Amino acid sequence: MIIGRRIRVRGVVQGVGFRPTVWRLAKQYDLHGQVLNDGEGVLIDCWGTAKQLDDFISALNHQPPPLARIDSIDHEPLNSPATADFIIVASQHSSAHTGIVADAASCQPCLSETQDPGNRRYRYPFTNCTHCGPRLTIIDGIPYDRANTSMAEFILCPECRQEYENPADRRFHAQPNACPVCGPKAWLEPRINYPSSQGDIDTACWLLQQGNILAIKGLGGFHLACDATNAETVARLRQRKQRYAKPFALMARNLDVIAQYAEVGETEVQLLTSAAAPIVLLETRYSKSTARPIAPDVAPGSATLGFMLPYTPLHYLILQSLDFPVIMTSGNQSDVPQCIDNKTSLKQLDGITDYWLLHNRDIRNRVDDSVVRVVTGKPRVLRRARGYAPASLPLPPGFEKSPELLAFGAELKNTFCMVKDGRAILSQHMGDLENTDTYIDYRKNIELYQRLFEHRPTVLVIDPHPEYLSSKFGSQRADTDGLPLIKVQHHHAHIAACLAENEWPLDGGEVLGIALDGLGFGDDGTLWGG
Repeated sequence: MIIGRRIRVRGVVQGVGFRPTVWRLAKQYDLHGQVLNDGEGVLIDCWGTAKQLDDFISALNHQPPPLARIDSIDHEPLNSPATADFIIVASQHSSAHTGIVADAASCQPCLSETQDPGNRRYRYPFTNCTHCGPRLTIIDGIPYDRANTSMAEFILCPECRQEYENPADRRFHAQPNACPVCGPKAWLEPRINYPSSQGDIDTACWLLQQGNILAIKGLGGFHLACDATNAETVARLRQRKQRYAKPFALMARNLDVIAQYAEVGETEVQLLTSAAAPIVLLETRYSKSTARPIAPDVAPGSATLGFMLPYTPLHYLILQSLDFPVIMTSGNQSDVPQCIDNKTSLKQLDGITDYWLLHNRDIRNRVDDSVVRVVTGKPRVLRRARGYAPASLPLPPGFEKSPELLAFGAELKNTFCMVKDGRAILSQHMGDLENTDTYIDYRKNIELYQRLFEHRPTVLVIDPHPEYLSSKFGSQRADTDGLPLIKVQHHHAHIAACLAENEWPLDGGEVLGIALDGLGFGDDGTLWGG
C-alpha cells in the first residue's frame, strides 16, 4: 500500500549537498515526491510503502553528506496524491534555522582530479565540490547562492553549468564550482622565468626550495611561507616580521612528514585529516636521524610544534613536491590583521616577503587557521576559526526558551557570540580590538553574522570594563536599539563557559569556580584577579 509522509530535517542541511543525497536515496528506495530547502531546513514530501519510507528515513539519518549535521528528523502523514517522479524543487528563502557551513578541507575526490592528467581540473588550484571548499570566507549574505558570494563574477562554463544542474553530480549546486576555463586564476609576482616549471605554482615550490619567503593567498587570508628547516631563512622571517619569540605554524605534505618531527596519536590524526583541518599542537619528537631538522627558531623554547596538513588544492600543489615542512604563519605585519586582498598585501608585506603567490577569488571574510590540542585524549580548541566557525554549538538544557542574545566579547583575543534557538553561534577568532583594522572587521562581522543567521537580539551582553571597545559598542547598540544591557564579569564568563561546555543545566544549582586568567574588571569597579 502506497502512503505519503512529510519529513522535516533540521540542522546544518543547506549548502552541503543534502538535497542531492535525498534525491539519490529516494531513487534508491523507489520513492516519488519532492525535496526543497526552506527557512526551517529541508522539507521532503514522499510516497512509497511503509517499509520503503522507514528504510529511506533510516538511510537519511545514517548516510548524510560529510558536511551536514542533522539535529532532528520529524515526519507526519501526508494525505495528498502521489507525484509521478521524485524531483528537487528550487529553494525558498533560507534562515538561521538552517545553519551556515564552515569552510572545509579538500575532499579526496577533488584532490584526485587535480592529480589526474586526463581530468579537466588537472593541477587546478581552486577545485572544489559540495563536500569541500570555501564557504564563510566567500559569503556576502543569504540565501547562500553564487550571486551572494565572491564567485559571482565567475560565470560557469557549459561543463561546470551541467555539473551544477545535475542532481546526480557531487557538484550539484556547489556555489564555488569552477574549472580552469571559467574560474579563478593564480599567479606569481614578481614574474620570474624558471625553465622546467609547469607554471607559477611549480615556480613557487622552487622558490621555497631556494630559501625564499613567499606570501601565499589562501582560503581565509595570506600566509607567509618558507622552508622550516632552513635556519637562515627562518631567522630572516622573524627579523622582517618582527616576531621574535612566538612559535610559527607549520604545514607538511602528509602525515609521514609530520611523524618525523612530532608525536602523532590517533586523535591527532583524526583532527589533522578532518574537514576542519586545524593546526594541531603536537609534542616534539627529538631524533638525530631526521635528515632535515626543524630550525630552532621555528618554536624557540617550546616542547610542541603546531602542524597542519594542506587543506586546499593550492596548498596540496605547493606541498606535494616538498619533502620538508613549510612555515605557514599569518601574512601580516606585527600587531595588524592578516591580509586578505592582493593590493593590501603587495603594500603591507613588501619588505617581509620575497615573492607573492596571488589569486583573484576575493576573500570576503578574514578567517584565521584554527588551533587545537589534545588534552587527556580529548580535543581542546584553543582558537576557533577556519573549519569550525560559524557552526553553532548546542547549549545545555534550559536554553531552548532563552531570548535571542548578542554578547560582544572582550578586548583581547575577541570573539562575539549570538544565542538563538538554544544554540550558541560563536564567531571566528577576531583578535585584539585595540587595532583599528581589527575593530572595523569585528563590527563588520557582527553585522554579517546577524544577516546570515537572521539574528534579532532582544538582550545585549557586555563586559563591565568601561574602556573595552566591545563594551562601548554594546552600550551604544543598547541605547540605539532600546534594548536591555547585561554586564557579565570577566571571570564569571569563563566559569559560565566551562559549565556550558560540560552541559550543566541552566537550573543545575550553585557552582564554585576558579578562573586563573589575570585581571578583570570587578563588580565593585576595581580590578579583580592577578
